[in-house]
Amino acid sequence: MLKETKTIAVFREEIRQLAEEAFHKHLISGYGDGEDVNKYQIVIEGKPRHYSLEHTYSLLCDLLGKSDERS
Repeated sequence: MLKETKTIAVFREEIRQLAEEAFHKHLISGYGDGEDVNKYQIVIEGKPRHYSLEHTYSLLCDLLGKSDERS
């Protein structure tokens, strides 16, 4: 469980970095932790949306024009 939690924490940090980049490029209007550990909130067009971590990662990669291959 500890390894899984650490992996989720690392993935969430990757997502936070992508979200911060998208925010500074004005592609999203906000971001933050979701309702639970497996969700992340992205604010698009003024509407907060909660997505799974995997969906959030893919969405942000698409917005930023990056490959969605995790490092």
